[in-house]
Amino acid sequence: MELALRILFGIIALICFLGGTNIMIKGAIAFLPKETAPQLILDNLIRFLAGIYISFGFLLVYAVFNVEHLGNIVYFLGIIVGCSGLGRGYSRYKIGSAGRYFDIIMLVEILLGLSIIGLQWFR
Repeated sequence: MELALRILFGIIALICFLGGTNIMIKGAIAFLPKETAPQLILDNLIRFLAGIYISFGFLLVYAVFNVEHLGNIVYFLGIIVGCSGLGRGYSRYKIGSAGRYFDIIMLVEILLGLSIIGLQWFR
């Protein structure tokens, strides 16, 4: 079970590093129509959240190497991952689907979170 948790944490850490770095570099303007003026507050918020995304990757790297000592914190890490998928689901509910790719990511995030919780439960 610990090996499976380590692998899941490692995969999610990689996703956090790559996704967070991508968003940090691009900022909000990359996701807005070309004719939109720079949105300073939105860009600030997007890059702040990208920093949190990246820092969660460091927490997961720590978890990879210390999973046997984490105890119940593993459940919280699973909840965080699952909630990221639920956030995408709420977005889909409120404003519509961003496309099939993002719907698949939503399902994967929810399943990863549930998998972490399940693996910890049976460990």
